Amino acid sequence: MRYLPLTGEDRAEMLRVIGAPSIDALYSDVPADLLHGPEAFQAVAPGKSELQVEREMAAYARASRAAGDGPFFVGGGLYRHHVPAAVDHLIQRSEFLTAYTPYQPEIAQGTLQTLFEFQTQVALLTGMDVANASLYDGSTAAAEAGMMAVRITRRNKVVVAGSVHPHYRAVVQNQLGFAGIEVDLAPADPLAEDDVAARVDAGTAAVIVQNPGFFGQVRDLTALARAVHAKGALLIVAVTEAVSLGAVESPGAMGADIVVGEGQSFGNALTFGGPTVGLFATRSKFLRQMPGRLCGETVDADGRRGFVLTLSTREQHIRRDKATSNICTSAGLCATAFTIHLAMLGEQGLAHLAALNHALASRAADRLAAVPGLRLVNDTFFNEFTLDLGQPAAPVVERLAARGILAGIAPAALDGVEADAAALRNLLVVAVTELVTDEDVEALASALTEELSA
Repeated sequence: MRYLPLTGEDRAEMLRVIGAPSIDALYSDVPADLLHGPEAFQAVAPGKSELQVEREMAAYARASRAAGDGPFFVGGGLYRHHVPAAVDHLIQRSEFLTAYTPYQPEIAQGTLQTLFEFQTQVALLTGMDVANASLYDGSTAAAEAGMMAVRITRRNKVVVAGSVHPHYRAVVQNQLGFAGIEVDLAPADPLAEDDVAARVDAGTAAVIVQNPGFFGQVRDLTALARAVHAKGALLIVAVTEAVSLGAVESPGAMGADIVVGEGQSFGNALTFGGPTVGLFATRSKFLRQMPGRLCGETVDADGRRGFVLTLSTREQHIRRDKATSNICTSAGLCATAFTIHLAMLGEQGLAHLAALNHALASRAADRLAAVPGLRLVNDTFFNEFTLDLGQPAAPVVERLAARGILAGIAPAALDGVEADAAALRNLLVVAVTELVTDEDVEALASALTEELSA
């Protein structure tokens, strides 16, 4: 993309056309005390050499604790997985790193083919017919799914199960609330079954559940899908840990109508919480109500295989004020990393990675459940489970962090659970990926033994 800065002559011509004698005249209606003059920039620090900047940035970096600097059990929607060096190398190729929205297929074949393969991978993982070319992240994808269900059913209420990540619940409530859609939040409870069908009435467009749930429970959603469909609503399933799809039955096979998720686990590091990549898949009959855009495969005039942006019925250049697309270019690069990592794994590699995660989590759960005064809440889980510490978990998490152990997430401390905080205050959600060692688990178990007995 070319960058063409304006010249002084350009600015003078624009001022002449609009009839303004100067730039200052354009701001004549703004009170003088609200305008910043050149003196406002005098406080800006003077320029520094590259070496000085490097040293200052290194000092900032040393002040932060990297996830790999010690035992790390934090999950809750973003997970620390091993990313092969080849992923980072490939996405830094200039044709991927600098690619903008690929509206021009003749110069964007590589990006379009990658997005086409990304869509294919997501459809296969989720068990759905069609997937789009990525959204911002999992939480906004969940909100987009709720609005899509409202458009399809022409009903105006969305039920959100207590198993859904509190931040996803907050985003859904916020985004749908401003669209005039009623949101019914079931209480957050790790022991509650996802029996939210009873909350569905004639005005309900969809039910949103998460599998594995925020507290780690893995459920068979088949009966819930049947119950929701019997009442004319849709079932939306959120997946925050994409690696689980290598071991758990796909949402599509269990009857989901729309599947959303977070794809960060493949190819993308934690990076302080983003950017990440949202997954969105659905049945083919709902294709035209899907947000974002889809890449398709075609042939050119000479019969050669090629790729194009095929469908973007909800994007701003098509529907203008009715658009709900939340795609972005940075998520496109994250989607590329997702695709490369998953292609490197292949079906067998994905199944092996998922099995490894579950085996390590099972071993960790057994060890931690043996800590006196501690109770394992889950009867099922993939690589994340909930512990009842028998005392408020947030202070314990803080004390363990001071000892260099990031023990997990205290749900009661999260935004979005205020109404359920009292019931959740003793709970700790622990994530175990392939990067957690037996020594890490032993360090956590020993530290918990000391903290809980103090």
